[in-house]
Order: sequence, then structure tokens, then C-alpha cells
Amino acid sequence: MTVAVPIASADQISEQGQVRRERRAGNVRSLREIEQMVIPQMSGMQYLGPEYDAAAMAYRLKFIQSGKVFFVDVDARTGRIIGRSR
Repeated sequence: MTVAVPIASADQISEQGQVRRERRAGNVRSLREIEQMVIPQMSGMQYLGPEYDAAAMAYRLKFIQSGKVFFVDVDARTGRIIGRSR
């Protein structure tokens, strides 16, 4: 039996390494902290997952509701929501 395992792209590995370095240096909040702050504000929406933008030092959290996808951009340093889009 063969099991297919997704392989992380070079961009994902680089992104993860960058956020780890920033986290260790105390420059950004952990994803867990960000999620605990934002997810309760998004009542009725299903959380799909995060992305991290090292250049902007921001997380982008992805949600879905009634077939529509929503993005919430969060400052990784402060946890403040800096943008919402659909």
C-alpha cells in the first residue's frame, strides 16, 4: 500500500523558518496567540488556516461562511487586525 504525503514547497519551508526566527527573537506573537485573539471575533465562520507574510510581518487567517471566503490580516507583532477582505 502506498500513501501519498504532500511535500512542503520551498516557499512554505522558508516562510516557516522566518516566522520561527522572528518568534524566537520576540518580534512576533505566536500563531496560537493570534488565533486565540481573532477566531472568537469571527463567529459563525469556519476557520480554514493561516499564512505568514514575512515582509509585512503579518498573518493572514482564512475563513469561510456560506460558500464565501474571507481573509483577516493581522499584525504579527501586536495581534491587531489590520485588514479584512473577501
